[in-house]
Amino acid sequence: MPSAIQLSKEDLRTTKPTREEYINKPKIPLVLILDNVTNSYNIGAFIRLADAFAIEKIIVCGELTISDKKLRKASRNEAKWVCVEYSDSTTLSIKALKDKGYAIYGVELCHGSVDYKYINYPSPCALVLGNERKGVSEAALQLTQQQIHISMYGMGNSLNVSTAGAIVLAECASQIRQVVSAK
Repeated sequence: MPSAIQLSKEDLRTTKPTREEYINKPKIPLVLILDNVTNSYNIGAFIRLADAFAIEKIIVCGELTISDKKLRKASRNEAKWVCVEYSDSTTLSIKALKDKGYAIYGVELCHGSVDYKYINYPSPCALVLGNERKGVSEAALQLTQQQIHISMYGMGNSLNVSTAGAIVLAECASQIRQVVSAK
């Protein structure tokens, strides 16, 4: 018996564009730069997030040791709706976006980093997220205009990279969507 509260897949589809409309729909000017993120499940999660927030693209930087099978499973096939680029160099990718006028934020707890909630994210914008163990590389951080972090109130010092990315991405995308829709 169908639920009276939960939406079915058919209910959800009524609020969505067609696949053809979605492909041609402009995405918000927000880019995720993954600096040597190596876990295919994390990359898959970022692909799902990129689709959920309809952002411009993801740039996966560094050596790729990712299983296509694991990536497809983790992204649940949303990869066909997301622009994913691959780059050998995080710093060159950041420089290219800076040359195009993107504001660059490194998601990393650093000396001088500020809570992500206190940033007014401009459009266009890019978020740099780092390796699961080492974080964002020093070379990449040097190229960011600001380092941002998520304040931690428990005993832990960090979150999984895709979890941290989801939190910051939600705020950043919301702000940019407001700016873009106000134009």
